[in-house]
Amino acid sequence: MITFQELKRNLKKDTSSFPSLKIALLGDTATQFLATAIKGVGYERGYHIELFEAEFNQIEQQVLDATSELYQFGAEYTVIFHSTHKLLEKHSLSSTEEQTELAEKRLNFIQTICDSLPGRIIYYNYPEIEDTVFGSYANKVTGSFTYQLRKLNFELMNLACHNPNLFICDIAGLQNKFGRDTMFDCSVYVNTEIILSIDILPYVASRTMDIICSAAGKINKCLILDLDNTTWGGVVGDDGWENIQIGHGLGIGKAFTEFQQWVKKLKNRGIIIAVCSKNDEDKAKEPFLKNPEMVLKLEDIAVFIANWENKADNIRMIQSILNIGFDSMVFLDDNPFERNMVREHIPGITVPELPEDPGEYLEYLYALNLFETVSYSNADADRTKQYQVEAKRVTLQKKFTNETDFLKSLDMISEVKDFDKFNIPRVAQLSQRSNQFNLRTIRYTEAEIEKLGKDKRYANFTFTLSDKFGDNGLICVVILEKQNQDTLFIDTWFMSCRVLKRGMENFTLNTLVNYAKGNGFRHIIGEYIPTAKNGMVADHYYKLGFSPIENKEKHLFMLDIDLYTEKECYIHIKNSN
Repeated sequence: MITFQELKRNLKKDTSSFPSLKIALLGDTATQFLATAIKGVGYERGYHIELFEAEFNQIEQQVLDATSELYQFGAEYTVIFHSTHKLLEKHSLSSTEEQTELAEKRLNFIQTICDSLPGRIIYYNYPEIEDTVFGSYANKVTGSFTYQLRKLNFELMNLACHNPNLFICDIAGLQNKFGRDTMFDCSVYVNTEIILSIDILPYVASRTMDIICSAAGKINKCLILDLDNTTWGGVVGDDGWENIQIGHGLGIGKAFTEFQQWVKKLKNRGIIIAVCSKNDEDKAKEPFLKNPEMVLKLEDIAVFIANWENKADNIRMIQSILNIGFDSMVFLDDNPFERNMVREHIPGITVPELPEDPGEYLEYLYALNLFETVSYSNADADRTKQYQVEAKRVTLQKKFTNETDFLKSLDMISEVKDFDKFNIPRVAQLSQRSNQFNLRTIRYTEAEIEKLGKDKRYANFTFTLSDKFGDNGLICVVILEKQNQDTLFIDTWFMSCRVLKRGMENFTLNTLVNYAKGNGFRHIIGEYIPTAKNGMVADHYYKLGFSPIENKEKHLFMLDIDLYTEKECYIHIKNSN
């Protein structure tokens, strides 16, 4: 982990070319070093952080006063650090009766924060302080500080489940890993009111920025695994599938089994698992097919590549099938040479420096927090199957010399719907994940999507896509703003890249034009806002027949509905609102 001093030096570096993020920081203790660390990590993640730091112990005043500097600043993300120390002080000065209400009162105020503040709220949970007033018996005394603190952390998770704009930054988990002596320096606190030690600040700032980057669309979607001595112990080509080191007993095989259990949980969460191994393919697959100790099975792997080509080229092949950015991929390999080669030839990919001892893999990977997310839906569990099916489509396409014949052979069907309680989580998630095919790159929470669905000024469209191989689920979203009785403005158009080159763009525009005609609109205006990742759609509107609108500040395009000719596509509509 980068040191605090290195983060501090980052503040002197040029960030003028980086996209900006407006972050507010409120704390009930001194936060100046935390502010420095957050801005320093922001540089590491490629962002210019415009940060508002409230005065010492001004959380309540800033939140409850609608004219405060906090509201004037207009933060996209508000970071709130209510310290355990101040909570302990409040507990110590309270009556016995008031002590039993400590957690409930704090939770009520956090709900007020959620109801009051715009944007996303990142709230630090509470690292434990054991005051030993009751010793272990504190767990049976409802008014004890231990009881109230643990109740608060538990109910805080429940509160976050019911408030889509609230995200918990788990600094209590950091204390569990690194220890209280690393987290907190008594002498520094006494003299400065600074709670978090210099040593822990980079980790806290990193966890904070993990959440912010995830909300801004910077997420890892794919884990690529080497096999020999990474996924199992030994070399399958030499040792045979029955003799690889794997299993629940004692010894190094236990480490690989627990590593596979972690990977399996990632797959179930929706992370795409791929294999990139220097091996004969039949030998590499044998443990998955024959070894009963294997936790991972072939059906858990979205793309399986095992050959003797260099791994950088094979990862490019995986990327071409998955159609996601290299910067959303993580590659794990025990071999330092392979790690360095991939780093040098695949810009943007994350390649952790795995420890030499496989027994240390998991603790090392846990600390990196590689797969932070701000959303989760049940549809995520189907992602591996969807990409396995995509690999079959790629194979089929190679058999056709004519793209039209290939598209016709897929028997594609799309269901078009408005926002509803079933698709809102997926819409929000896709808005946060979509970077390449995203015309304006606006991110939405579930609460914001739900609000848009009820606003009569907007017309909302979700598109699914299925074919003879399987169902891709929800893959495209368009939000139209009714600017006036003649004009619709495309507030949002994003689409999953895994369905590119299937004619979905044409099908979507045909649907939008039909809506416009049916409701008396004469023009559709689209806007392209360039980002570092969405260059692929720079000519999107031009290719669809929109005409550029002269504007020095914006990339605007207009489509005349009366002149529109329906575009050719081979997708059939299942249902339309």
